[in-house]
Amino acid sequence: MTNKELYIKECAESKVVPLFEKPWWLDVVCEKWDVAIAMKGERITGAWPYPVESKLGVKMVRTPMLTPYMGPQVYYPEGLKESNADSYEHETVSELMTQMPNAKVWHLALQPGMKQAGLLKKHNLEARVQQTFLLELTENEDALLKNMKDTTRRNIRIAESEVTVSNSPSHLKDLYKFQKETLTKKGKTIPFSFKHMQRIMDACLANDAAALWVAKDPKGVIEAIVWQVWDEQCSYYFMGGQNHATNSYRAMSLLLWHTMKEAKARGCTTFDLEGSMDEGVERFFRNFGGERALYIIVMKNKSVRWKLKQAIFR
Repeated sequence: MTNKELYIKECAESKVVPLFEKPWWLDVVCEKWDVAIAMKGERITGAWPYPVESKLGVKMVRTPMLTPYMGPQVYYPEGLKESNADSYEHETVSELMTQMPNAKVWHLALQPGMKQAGLLKKHNLEARVQQTFLLELTENEDALLKNMKDTTRRNIRIAESEVTVSNSPSHLKDLYKFQKETLTKKGKTIPFSFKHMQRIMDACLANDAAALWVAKDPKGVIEAIVWQVWDEQCSYYFMGGQNHATNSYRAMSLLLWHTMKEAKARGCTTFDLEGSMDEGVERFFRNFGGERALYIIVMKNKSVRWKLKQAIFR
């Protein structure tokens, strides 16, 4: 049995595989993919799926488009002492690293909580830190609201009387339009196609892993949209957009609160706001009371050809 076959079998039986590393997700976002597997005896101790990618003849390991994180996963045995967890993680990731492809270019976002920066440096990978905000959903709704900023709670209450919220995946094209308008205002082009968005949405719906929450005013005008995705443990704010023709900042706050309640009702224990390094976005997410969490971007570029390409298209 190949590593990939073994991983697919393990994922079919496991409830702890993150959404963005499930085989069906990888099938959608990667042209090809494979996986490193660490084992002790017959037990899998860790896994690291990765895209099989080559551009201009250069082998690469890069996080696929519209995929926030990609590995590695460490499966801790029951009863492992907390004091031994770091050593266990180090040993597992070390084994996984020996199986990762010898690629000249790396740009891979790791799961929040992975701390083995020193080990990555040993393998000639640079580490850059980014942030997200994680909310624990184990508290009741009143406690979650109390953790928010006063202005955020007030905006949610006002929006509840201004808009209606429904799950409407058919409005995905409106979300794409709002995303494109936002990036255009910032002088940027949208890096993905609507067709790619639709493929991901179709796969999510087929696997009961997504909702598209739409807020409309009494006249039926869309004010904001939030795309929510989830796995067995965590729910994610995957993408959102606001109608720039309306005053929709309150609607966005309401939609985020709605997704949190939906995640809690589904049994998810964590909500990932997928934080941003953009100051305005970061401030907005911070107002929901989540805990700031860091994650590592591992990078390497040892290809003269790829450096030249980046210089030309910068």
